[in-house]
Amino acid sequence: MNAFLTVSFGFVVLAAIMDIIANMALAKSNGFQNKAWGFAAIALVLTAFTLLAQAVKGMDLAIAYASWGAIGILGTALGGWLLFNQTLKPIGWLGIALMISAVIIMKTA
Repeated sequence: MNAFLTVSFGFVVLAAIMDIIANMALAKSNGFQNKAWGFAAIALVLTAFTLLAQAVKGMDLAIAYASWGAIGILGTALGGWLLFNQTLKPIGWLGIALMISAVIIMKTA
């Protein structure tokens, strides 16, 4: 079965989505001045790590963590751009592309 289509990788993707949402909630908390958003961010991070723990039952930790990080960084950059009008310079997008390429190479090697 293709390594990117496993149940374990599905857990990685869900964990990354929870992490992205947690990052957006953390930004909305304004440094925990808005405690509801801050506590939501904490709960979402705990959920993300719980899902990541499920993922490593069926795949190597290095692959799971690198994939989670790459998806999370890309999603957070896109979420920051869409929701908070934050921008990356072209070199930042190049870095994200290189990181995603590295994870794909590592996973398929």
